[in-house]
Amino acid sequence: MATHVFQIDGMHCGSCALLIDDALEDLPGVLSTQTKVKQGRATVELDLSRSTPEDVVRVIEELGYQAAPVS
Repeated sequence: MATHVFQIDGMHCGSCALLIDDALEDLPGVLSTQTKVKQGRATVELDLSRSTPEDVVRVIEELGYQAAPVS
């Protein structure tokens, strides 16, 4: 298990964050997720044996947002 932070561009409101969290919770291996609009970031606890940070980025981008891991 590892915690990863992702920069997300294109969010405008709390509904955007909720949409992202709901989609990420459906991804295998996501143990928890918290997306904050004001920070423009999502913090995701991820079981790396089931999903990767690239999978998280893919899910977010499929929703129409820009996403990238924060180093």
